[in-house]
Amino acid sequence: MTTLSGLAGTGTLLRFALRRDRVTTPVWIAVNTLMVLSMPNTLKGLYGTDAERADLLRQVDTNASFRALIGPLFDTSLGGLTAWRVGVYAGLLAAVTSLLVVVRHTRDEEETGRAELLASGAVGRRASLTAALLAAAVANGVLALLVAAGLAGQGAAGALALGLGLGAVGMVFATMAAIVAQLTESARLARGLTSGVLGAAFVLRAAGDSAMTDGSSVWTWLSPLGWLENLRPFAAERWWVLALFGAAVLMQAGVAYALAGRRDLGMSFFPARPGPAAGRLGSAAALAWRLQRGGVLGWSLGFFLAGVVYGGLTEGAADLVGGNKGAREIFERMGGQSGLTDAFLASMVGMLGLIATLYVVASVLRLHGEETSGRAEPLLACAVSRLRWAAGHLTVAFGGAALIMLLAGLGFAVGYGREVGPILAACLVQLPAVWVIGGVAVLLYGLTPRFAPAAWAVAVAVLLIGWVGPALDAPRLVLDLSPFGHLPKLPGGGMEWGPVPALLGLAVALTAGGLAALRRRDLTA
Repeated sequence: MTTLSGLAGTGTLLRFALRRDRVTTPVWIAVNTLMVLSMPNTLKGLYGTDAERADLLRQVDTNASFRALIGPLFDTSLGGLTAWRVGVYAGLLAAVTSLLVVVRHTRDEEETGRAELLASGAVGRRASLTAALLAAAVANGVLALLVAAGLAGQGAAGALALGLGLGAVGMVFATMAAIVAQLTESARLARGLTSGVLGAAFVLRAAGDSAMTDGSSVWTWLSPLGWLENLRPFAAERWWVLALFGAAVLMQAGVAYALAGRRDLGMSFFPARPGPAAGRLGSAAALAWRLQRGGVLGWSLGFFLAGVVYGGLTEGAADLVGGNKGAREIFERMGGQSGLTDAFLASMVGMLGLIATLYVVASVLRLHGEETSGRAEPLLACAVSRLRWAAGHLTVAFGGAALIMLLAGLGFAVGYGREVGPILAACLVQLPAVWVIGGVAVLLYGLTPRFAPAAWAVAVAVLLIGWVGPALDAPRLVLDLSPFGHLPKLPGGGMEWGPVPALLGLAVALTAGGLAALRRRDLTA
């Protein structure tokens, strides 16, 4: 009876969570599904003959760096190639979607005070946690169903295995986020820590796959992403691996429920350390840095390590695709018509530039979080203007984007070992496009807080155009919808200065428009 009373109101909270996520979650699911379902036709054009597929299998088996990047290849059918090419990255995207959903409907709700308001009604102690996990389960179930149905033509069993595997990875990190949300007092910290665990899972899988050709390394088995590839969709499926996912989900959910029952609402097991009331926090800019420094440091470390990894993979990846005309053409569309090594570097730098848009949007929207949580109003009641308050956060957002791209360039230089200047230039030339997306986020937030979440849809659309567009040989008109489509392809390509000031001017205009709108509108509680 006690257990049932603790779940009272779960259905209502679930409907509320699904309604709040009716835009963002479907966008993430659509991007992930499209990325997976676009692969069979693309790979059919790249490896259309048995000889080409046999040669690919041989090269993957002998190329440790490429296995670290993508994973081992178990089957050369179109379904097997699809699971190999996008399985790990689709799993990453499912995990990110899940952890965002869970943290939003648990720790975010407590941080903003909405959970306390709901708890004053007929809502059980564990209802919000249950609703959050169910919302993540719905998202992962839809993803699994779409992937399984879309790839059924390549083999029903393999399609089902890949769909279930992606959904299972999502649920592992959903329940992990549920635990972290109980331990920390900040939603940003909860997202950051869970993302750090996800990054560690990718590194463990990469280390294991680089050492073994069949995914049997102990390091691979320590990662849920390694479980996904060892499920072996389209390659004599190992259905028993799903039991590992199930056990992990049940165990982590049990821990999360136990922790939720042992703390007060709004509290955590590792409370935030109280900060000084003066000194370093004597200005709005210092406060903005204090609030966002953890995110900046985390993204900086991640981009530097990514640069090191991709720089170290450059030679091996170039050797692998050098003999395949179709793969070479994709890299050239992403990275320009230069030599293959430069094209690979340019495509990897461009990919990090696309990911940097997620950082700048998240950082800009910290303004939205401060306003809707009610923390901005007391600050602005003092001798702090709206523009000064916003300027602190925007400095961290736009300056942080420059920092992480610079560190990515240094990472590439460390991993690749040469062409330091051209690689740094290639990373920094991504900034005008990144700042344009940041300007869009400022404009949407400045107009009204209700529009602010739409900035995520813009960032995801740009990400989709940049990742999937070249593989599908999308028309130039489509690629030009993204600001990244106008940037020079460095290193290797010629420097075209025209788009750079144009994009910088656009970013300035968007940001100025958003700040002007912010000055004129009312704040929301």
